[in-house]
Amino acid sequence: MANESEFFLRALLIGVGATAVMDLWAVFLKRCLRLPSLDFAMVGRWVGHLARGQFTHDAIGRAAPVPGERALGWAAHYAIGVLFAAILLAVAGLEWAQRPSLLPALLFGLASLAAPFFILQPGMGAGIAASRTPRPNTARLRSLMAHTVFGIGLYLAAWGSTLLLARI
Repeated sequence: MANESEFFLRALLIGVGATAVMDLWAVFLKRCLRLPSLDFAMVGRWVGHLARGQFTHDAIGRAAPVPGERALGWAAHYAIGVLFAAILLAVAGLEWAQRPSLLPALLFGLASLAAPFFILQPGMGAGIAASRTPRPNTARLRSLMAHTVFGIGLYLAAWGSTLLLARI
């Protein structure tokens, strides 16, 4: 397989896989610990308003709804997961994906915390690192756990992509 094709295929497989692991974690938290998860309709609303030139909101829940916002939010969530996987592959190289190790994936998962802390949360009205939420440290801890799980998911999905591509 040509390196460019392998890069894009692995970015897709690893990004979707890692995002799915993160989502399974959210389902576990919701069902077993009764902790609510992120409403992807609000993410879709924020993304929809980005297209209209509005980058920040006082409170995304009070912003005008966007048609198809839930689907848009879920699509953005998985597209961002694929983008993050592509960045990891660009930094760590295809060699890492062919023989994955946990540390680079885990460190990248932790580094990906910059996105919710400095882009998504402020843009949706929650402030930098959830500073405007009722319980900022709880929100920060939940983001930390989710992105740690995402890092573990990157590792697991890299192994899965290696096993899958070995069969092709």
